[in-house]
Amino acid sequence: MEVVPQALGQLIEDLSRLPGIGKKTATRLALYILRRPESEAQSLAGDLFELHGAIKLCSNCFAFSENDPCVICSDQRRDHQLICVVEEPGDLMAIEKTGAFKGVYHILHGVLSPMDGIGPKEIKVDDLLARVQKEAIKEVLIGTSSTVPGEVTASYLIERLQGIVPVTRLACGIPMGMDIKYADQHTLARSIEARNRAGLNSTRKENC
Repeated sequence: MEVVPQALGQLIEDLSRLPGIGKKTATRLALYILRRPESEAQSLAGDLFELHGAIKLCSNCFAFSENDPCVICSDQRRDHQLICVVEEPGDLMAIEKTGAFKGVYHILHGVLSPMDGIGPKEIKVDDLLARVQKEAIKEVLIGTSSTVPGEVTASYLIERLQGIVPVTRLACGIPMGMDIKYADQHTLARSIEARNRAGLNSTRKENC
């Protein structure tokens, strides 16, 4: 006997393909959508249908945008000589929420992972190099994550940009409010490597 109707089961299956969504969460979301008015479900379906048609990649930084160039690249109040390189659009959103970065971005749309067949040609590395050489860039801030692929990507970018433009990295270390004795060895080591002199702005590294 089929307990779950086919249409509901298909929606659960579709939702469970989303990152971070397991079958239980997908089931809960699907049942929530089913309980809401039909007009809300139709509105959601319409938004999903129009998404790919409305959103494009900025031809300059490769951010998701409704306009080309995007709002950041077209903002003359930003420092267009400072580029922050990030892995994904979500990283851009996270940095923008801080309000601390006033430059522009370059989104790689991935990280180097030879085991998965992802090399420089599969992400936006060549576009970054062309942009740096074409524009009057004074600094490239590498904002990749501290994962193994993120570190590999950062090292590769530093090597490729060496002698072309000054390169800095996001400093990673002990989070604000964390007791130092609870920090793992890797985090503590990175904190020591990324240390700043107290009261002096002697480095160009940005804090995580």
